[in-house]
Amino acid sequence: MTVLTCICGCGGDDWSQPHRPAAVGTLGPGFVDPANPPAPEATITPRPGSWDGVHPAKGYRVVLLTSGTDTPTQTLIRAVDAWARQEHVSLKTLTASKPGEYIPRIVEAMNLQPDLIISAGNGLVDPLTIVSANHLDREFLVLGAELAEPTENVTAAIWNGATFRGEGLDARTAYDPSSFTLERAARAVRAGVAAVLHGVTGIVIRLD
Repeated sequence: MTVLTCICGCGGDDWSQPHRPAAVGTLGPGFVDPANPPAPEATITPRPGSWDGVHPAKGYRVVLLTSGTDTPTQTLIRAVDAWARQEHVSLKTLTASKPGEYIPRIVEAMNLQPDLIISAGNGLVDPLTIVSANHLDREFLVLGAELAEPTENVTAAIWNGATFRGEGLDARTAYDPSSFTLERAARAVRAGVAAVLHGVTGIVIRLD
């Protein structure tokens, strides 16, 4: 069963109408070197706060894909919800409660034609690897995890303790659920979205 929730007035938003996402503000010094942009699949460690000047234009359309009731996932969800309210983002949330729903929910999210699809929950990592490579016209941001081989349309925001890379690739000794604080999750959302808005995609953003 699909669980779809909306905030920021999504009931009054007509997502069927043409829409062009836009960034308000620019990346600060230390996020990336404009003369030497990161290569695909590179990991960058931007200067703290170098993303603070970037905001999505009001009405930016985001689908949040979630899976899992664990504390790390719920922390990520709270961070995205708070960011969406603060930035006047039009946010729709799709929840997959079991593995058989993962790929259908990803497809459902893409069919909504959002500006960005944000993923929260380790269970979605492997399905995203399968789907995202075949849909390069859709932008994805993975929070607190990363794809083993991301394509140009998948960006990840991680930190020490957020090390999941898919089944069979997870460094269990380095994964630390207690590292998923609301403050870290909030920084991951803002840094990740800032990168996507400025076309710095297909990379991993390490925040500490």
